[in-house]
Amino acid sequence: MKNWNLNDKKVLITGGTKGIGRATVKEFLSLGAEVVFTARDAAAVEAFENDLRAENFIATGLSFDVTKDADTVQIKEWIESNWGRLDVLVNNAGRNIRKPSDQYTTDEYNTVINTNVTAPFNLSVALLNLLKASDFASIINVASIAGLMDVKTGSPYGISKAGLLQLTRNLAAEWATYGIRVNAVSPWFTETPLTDVLLKNKEKLKQVISRTPLGRVAQAVEMATAIAFLAMPASSYITGQNIIVDGGMTINAL
Repeated sequence: MKNWNLNDKKVLITGGTKGIGRATVKEFLSLGAEVVFTARDAAAVEAFENDLRAENFIATGLSFDVTKDADTVQIKEWIESNWGRLDVLVNNAGRNIRKPSDQYTTDEYNTVINTNVTAPFNLSVALLNLLKASDFASIINVASIAGLMDVKTGSPYGISKAGLLQLTRNLAAEWATYGIRVNAVSPWFTETPLTDVLLKNKEKLKQVISRTPLGRVAQAVEMATAIAFLAMPASSYITGQNIIVDGGMTINAL
């Protein structure tokens, strides 16, 4: 099963304490990877480290904000001093502010764009030499169905995720010469803290399920397994692609 594990892979996962990021940290650890994860909330970072330890997993949490240049530098320095290379980067950290487009302030717009597309670009570029030092480097960007169609989550969010998908394609083409693969995963509605308020609305939940052939919302681990696959040797000829993990929603016209 040499193609279906992540043994000894050095992995960075941003936004790692909640939802899809949290599930992805646990999935990568279970597959043999060494993991460092980031989040802005220091208390949440420490609590997750403790939770993992109780399950006999060891991971390092860093309380950093990937939208800040100084924090990006510190992430790079940590990887340089502790690992000397990076095998897998999962750009998962994300933000949304759900409101009509004409009610957005400039600061709110910038917050969404900076978190969802500018930070993944900056972090990927900052870590390029460490990825080049790997024999089998992979970047996985956590995008969204909102980057493909209007799913009533706010236009800045959709813009940012569409941009992240194009970044995926561009970097895949540019960095293939270094042996770096770049792919994306686009979730549909998944049970996470980000969607909790919406999915508690029974009418909204009914709408989501009615559009989804599998008849339910996703669990975070179902996104984590798709992300992990794109990091494995089993996916060695896949790059520049977007795996849509949506229970069939995007093929359901009527």
